[in-house]
Amino acid sequence: MSKPIISEVKALNTIAQDTRIKGNIESNGDIRIDGILEGDLDCKGRVVVGPESKVTGTIRCSSAEIMGFVKGEIVVKELLSLKASATITGNLTMGKLSVEPGARFVGHCKMLNDDIVVPETESDNK
Repeated sequence: MSKPIISEVKALNTIAQDTRIKGNIESNGDIRIDGILEGDLDCKGRVVVGPESKVTGTIRCSSAEIMGFVKGEIVVKELLSLKASATITGNLTMGKLSVEPGARFVGHCKMLNDDIVVPETESDNK
């Protein structure tokens, strides 16, 4: 008998372009935002902020690709990628940073190293 193949599938959550959410979001999977989010986003996976999207609040995640507007702090454990259409007002903290020409941000930028630990949120302790 052969062993069953078990694959780990992460959920992909999408907030559509015509959707507005007021409140905090927690996700164990990846998430793409093409609409409007007014609240904090705590994601254990990858976050994509689409080119027409607007996020007001803190984003915490494993990796992120920002193409739209973000007003608030962004904390990324691994790679933060700012695309040419990105506009960010707020502080950035990340493991690695990629910035395309044309991307704009106002705030402080801090790169993590092995001695710095990203603070856990309340949801991490649950």
